[in-house]
Amino acid sequence: MKKENLSHGRKSIRANIKPRALIEEQPNLIGVWRADIITLFPDVFPGILGSSLTGKALKDGKWQLHTHDLRSYGIGKHRSVDDTPAGGGAGMVMRADVIGRALSDVSQRREPCPIIYMSPRGKPLVQGKAKKMVEGSGAIILCGRFEGIDQRVIDHFQIEEVSIGDYVLSGGELAAQVMLDAIVRLIPGVLGNHESTEEESFSNGLLEYPQYTRPSVWEGWEIPKVLMSGDHGKVASWKKAQSEVLTRDLRPDLWGKYEPQD
Repeated sequence: MKKENLSHGRKSIRANIKPRALIEEQPNLIGVWRADIITLFPDVFPGILGSSLTGKALKDGKWQLHTHDLRSYGIGKHRSVDDTPAGGGAGMVMRADVIGRALSDVSQRREPCPIIYMSPRGKPLVQGKAKKMVEGSGAIILCGRFEGIDQRVIDHFQIEEVSIGDYVLSGGELAAQVMLDAIVRLIPGVLGNHESTEEESFSNGLLEYPQYTRPSVWEGWEIPKVLMSGDHGKVASWKKAQSEVLTRDLRPDLWGKYEPQD
């Protein structure tokens, strides 16, 4: 007996068992959003980006990902990329000459684009930033390590610093994957339903309304009757009201900026 499809029309995307193969020897596709990652750990990419919808989109050529091993631009026999901080202090700082050489080389291989440095002191990554970035040709993303990178590189290349939150990670690789996921899902054709990006959290300044699916009753909890009424006007009003309540209660910072539109 054929099993019932409970996906409600969503495509089933199987994870790639070897996601690294998605970016090895990848050609440069004209007119396709491209990310160039400069990192000491290129093998961690594409990581989660090689699975599900972003992985399928990568395979289908809707976006492209190139990694560049910073160690190959290092100094001396041991390919050093860092040195002690000027003025003293703990840890090591990534060298300006090493990073500068890498950025110059990568920039010459692609169309002009923003250079992003994943940094806890950067401007917060918000939905509006992801939408703006997807409109361009792509980005060069620099993943730092140690105590950070020489400030002169940031000033010379006019690098934009971006943060995914007020906390510190061991390096920028995970942060880069978070940012890329937020961007890539907005590329036309990546999501099966374009309306998904228009109704989700932050798209209109509010958090997304609660979601429900079958069964209609679970452990005594029922789906709100308005969602089962078939009255699209009432459903839309309920969704907006719920979004406003959630935003007011959970994110007063967003609620203070929200301007209701009738």
